[in-house]
Amino acid sequence: MVGTASVSERYEERWRTLPDRLEPERCEQRRAWLLKHVRTGDVVLDVGCGDGAFAEALVGAGADVIGVDVAEQAIARARARVPQARFELWPAALEDGTVDVIWAGEVISRVVDVAAWLSELRRVLRTAGRLLISTPYHGRLKTAAIGFERQFDPRGEQLHHFTRRSLSSLLADFGFEDVRIEAIGGVPLLRSTLLAQGARAGLGVSGASARPA
Repeated sequence: MVGTASVSERYEERWRTLPDRLEPERCEQRRAWLLKHVRTGDVVLDVGCGDGAFAEALVGAGADVIGVDVAEQAIARARARVPQARFELWPAALEDGTVDVIWAGEVISRVVDVAAWLSELRRVLRTAGRLLISTPYHGRLKTAAIGFERQFDPRGEQLHHFTRRSLSSLLADFGFEDVRIEAIGGVPLLRSTLLAQGARAGLGVSGASARPA
């Protein structure tokens, strides 16, 4: 999800051919982790909402959900699946500091301009609001075990590859504090997914306490 016309067209074409009711990768683990960080009544922005699989769970947990995606096909599916939520094409017209929680599942690695993307997310998130991210994990041991070419295939969709340290540092640099990173999926030392959380620091706060879990 990067917000450019060419990428949007690519995702439109993909959604036209995908079957209904997809099960996102590691859906149960990621959904359980997400719901632990959401309270009833929270306004949640679901970035890269797809067909609404996570939005559906968030609505069921009592959240007020706004879903965004670059593909109209995905938005149409999400609206049909979760009529209780609001869905719009990215970028959505949201006011500053109006969102309690942002969920970006498997999105950040596909974004061309990560700096602009994180800045926009920080803008709409209220002070102390929570940013929740999942993304593929690319640790050094994993790279050594499965091979550089397999993990960093230039034909794949991943534009950015994160370790615990690089993701933690990135979020801290963009004004998120109390950053915590954990890894799930696969066997120990060869995990497949990073789960990151951080709170939006207040105005005038420079830097953040970032620590991999």
